[in-house]
Order: sequence, then C-alpha cells, then structure tokens
Amino acid sequence: MTPNQSTQLSNDIIAALRKALPNTDNAFTPLHEPTFRGNEWTYVKECIDTGWVSSVGSYVTRIEEMIAEITGAKYAVAVVNGTAALHVALLLAGVMPGDEVLLPALTFVATANAVRYTGAVPHFVDIDSATLGVDARKLGNYLYEIAERRSDGWYNKGTGARLRAVVPMHTFGHPADLEPLQRICERFGLVLVEDAAESLGSYYKGKHTGTFGTIAALSFNGNKIVTTGGGGAILTDDQAIARRAKHLTTTAKLPHAWEYSHDEIGFNYRMPNLNAALGCAQLEQLPRFLESKRALYLKYEQAFSAVEGVSLFKEPEYASSNYWLQTLILDESAASARDVILELTNQAGLMTRPAWKLMTHLPMYAGCPSMDLSVSRSLEARIINIPSGSALGA
Repeated sequence: MTPNQSTQLSNDIIAALRKALPNTDNAFTPLHEPTFRGNEWTYVKECIDTGWVSSVGSYVTRIEEMIAEITGAKYAVAVVNGTAALHVALLLAGVMPGDEVLLPALTFVATANAVRYTGAVPHFVDIDSATLGVDARKLGNYLYEIAERRSDGWYNKGTGARLRAVVPMHTFGHPADLEPLQRICERFGLVLVEDAAESLGSYYKGKHTGTFGTIAALSFNGNKIVTTGGGGAILTDDQAIARRAKHLTTTAKLPHAWEYSHDEIGFNYRMPNLNAALGCAQLEQLPRFLESKRALYLKYEQAFSAVEGVSLFKEPEYASSNYWLQTLILDESAASARDVILELTNQAGLMTRPAWKLMTHLPMYAGCPSMDLSVSRSLEARIINIPSGSALGA
C-alpha cells in the first residue's frame, strides 16, 4: 500500500470505530478495562472488615466452586495468576526437563515461559487462519514426519527429545479446534494441556473450553473478561490431580494446626481471599459480560461491513466465543498499513494493538524447534485488536 492508501484505510477504520462507539469522540478508549457494577465492594469490604485478606478465607473456596460450576470441570484450584496455573498444570501433566512441548508460535509469552519453568523445551507449531488456534491437520502431518515411537513414548527424530504434551491456546477467547487435537494426542501419546487463559465463557461444540484435556489453566488478570486483579485457576476432572494441584500451589505444606511441615518443593501460588472476593462478584456478572461482548461484536460487524481491506474476525462455526478481544484482520494486500493504522488510531484516542510477536522472534526462543510457520507469520503482520471492554457493548 502507498502511504496515502495506508492513511485512508486508517481513517476508514477510525470512522468505523467511531460509528460503533458513538460516545468516545472526546475520550481515550482503552483496549480493555474491567467493569465493576456488582457486589465487588461489598465482598472486598467484608474481607477487610473481618481481616480475612490473605490466602485463607471463605471466598477462595467459593470462587473455586463457582469456576467449577461455570466451566463444568469437576475441580478448580484458584491460584495467583494464569502463568502459575499453567506452570503447575504442565508439571502435573508429567512434563519433565528436556521434554518438548508443542504450542502455537502465535501466543502470549506466558505460554512458552511456563514450559521453560518446567525445564522443558517449547516446540512451536503453526495456527489455522479460521480459528487462530493450533492447526490440527498441519500438526498431525508434521508429527508423522518428525516423530518416532520408542518403547517409552514418542520422540523427535531430529533432537532426540521426548514429545510430551500439546498446549493449544484459545486466542482472544476463540476456541481452537479441539477434537482433532484430542485424536492427535491419543495417536502420539501426548498430554493435552489447554491454555484457556483468555476463554472463560467460551464453548467448543457446547462444552466449555478448559475441559477437554487432562488439565487446563485460566487467567483472571485485570484485562480479562472476569478479573480478580491478578489470579488464575487450574481446571481438571481428575480428583488426584486436583488434590496435588492444591498441595503444590500452597507450598506443599502438610495440614497441621501449628507445625510447618512440607513434603516436597512447592510453590507459593495461592490466591488471596481479597482477590477471590473480587472474582466472586465478577463471576456473578459473567452472563451479562458475555452478552455485552457479543453485542459489541455485532456493532463492529455492521460498522466495518463497508470498509475494504480489513475483516472482523468471527468465532469459528463450531464455537461460541466470549469475544474477549475484538480482532481485525488486514487483507494481505493491506498488511504494510498495519503500523500506520496503529499509530493513527492510538493518536485518535482509540487504543489498538498488534498481535504478539511470534515466539520464534524473541531472543530466548529463537533457537527452539519449530515447524513451518507461514500462517502464523502472515497473521502476526495483519492482526489488530480494537477496543473490547464489555461496557462498550452495553
């Protein structure tokens, strides 16, 4: 695109955003912000008034019960953030130092970081443009090429490392295509660990994300659809895994009225009662948040219908997405305009951002094994997230 064409497309996008968000002309509109219109203050004040503000308290138990009920998982363990949840999930999935874990190259850095915390090696795979998640067909073909079966499992023929797990990430809240990934995991003896950090309230063929693999991780960061300020949760249907998750995330302390006895190296990953109280009030409003997110998508769909050179990403056909972050995809012919669009929209007070850099473009992961990432590279250059707060759809 020429500079003039890039500027024109930027102006068209700004106009579409203003059309969908008519009350934002003279105010900065962030990419995402929390909405506190329920019992947040009441529950948090109760913690303060009673002194139960740390990692022991009724709201921790309550939020775990609420998360399990909402997602349909048998067990939920509340933790300090989504990265901690994924770290422990990988450990409980049996990921060992030196193993290789397959994960999308287009993801937030925490997905890869959690793999490295275990001592394992991230092995980056490509995504599908229709889902923004791991391309199951491409992954399956790739594994048939590079994997070999030994007596104790499947290994990467090139590196000699054991292939241990697949970590699909539900990008911007849109579910990855999970059933074919389940079949791939069964075929190659891999553990399915879902990074569902962004997908609370999203469903794959009528079943909540985070409930398809052995274990999964959620996030309740300040920019998520539901927030505890900082927080996360581990989901599983396995009682033994759930008990061990609780044990490991509470410093592996053995129950006793006064003694401090620990039977292994654990982690201080406990969610404080104060954060859990905030989260309980937020979870009560989840249905309204989901309704507002979908309403915002419909506003954008209408506003961008006449804008050439860009499309609004829609949930996959099999899914009901939470539409956590609304997403524009530039046409390949318009990819060169991305940075101009980002600059001009932000100057106009409409916060936008690009997709994450591919993990293979970061110095600490540049040498990790990877498959052909042509789709990931293309989308990295063409994705733009636009204002997505649930209040904007009200």
